[in-house]
Amino acid sequence: MLSLQNVGLTLETEEAPVRILDGINIDFEPGKMYALTGPNGSGKSSVAKAIMGMFTPTEGKIEFQGEDITNLSITERARRGIGYGFQQPPRFKGLRVIDLLEVAMEHGNVEECQCLRQIGLCPDTYNERALDASLSGGEMKRIEIATLLAQNPKVRIFDEPEAGIDLWSFEQLIDVIHKTHASDRITIVISHQEKILNMMDEILMMMEGHIELRGDCQEVWPQIKNLTRCACRDSCVKEGEIYADCPR
Repeated sequence: MLSLQNVGLTLETEEAPVRILDGINIDFEPGKMYALTGPNGSGKSSVAKAIMGMFTPTEGKIEFQGEDITNLSITERARRGIGYGFQQPPRFKGLRVIDLLEVAMEHGNVEECQCLRQIGLCPDTYNERALDASLSGGEMKRIEIATLLAQNPKVRIFDEPEAGIDLWSFEQLIDVIHKTHASDRITIVISHQEKILNMMDEILMMMEGHIELRGDCQEVWPQIKNLTRCACRDSCVKEGEIYADCPR
């Protein structure tokens, strides 16, 4: 359904071109859950952004359901059924939570939508809330995940969904991602977390812009556990531990 064929990405900078991705070949199959993992700067998010259309590959192509989508816009890809959850969700001045859900559902009945409840937020409390600084980072993260659930795309991409949320929400998040995955859908999660990696069908470990290793959690985790960082992204005495054990 989704295929990256010899995808390369070079970004121009003021000093010199920077090679971000090099010869990425991945076939994502419907019904499977995939994790992209590896150290910071290895190219995980760049692969996801290339799929979503935020980056256009400088080499290779991306096919979705037999169509070459390499040069399609983000909007065109979203209409074809590709959805993306940002690591740091954007805020939208002048919009309410219910407005965002209505855009995501397009033709659905937002009043009957249970997506907020699925991620632990009460619609009666949050539907009329503005998507501004009054919402915490953790609330914004959960609202964005709810939006992705409401959209129900054929390809779901979660970029480090665990970052910035508490332990209870982290456990609930794992359950929601797993339960809402369907046999005709593709789920792609960018994560370092062992609990998330453990529920994936396949893990792709990236290093310096290419795929270094792929397999299930038992095969891949022993080789990546020393490369993880604390999800709080700050200097932390627990760096190297999984976020669920972080006291912060």
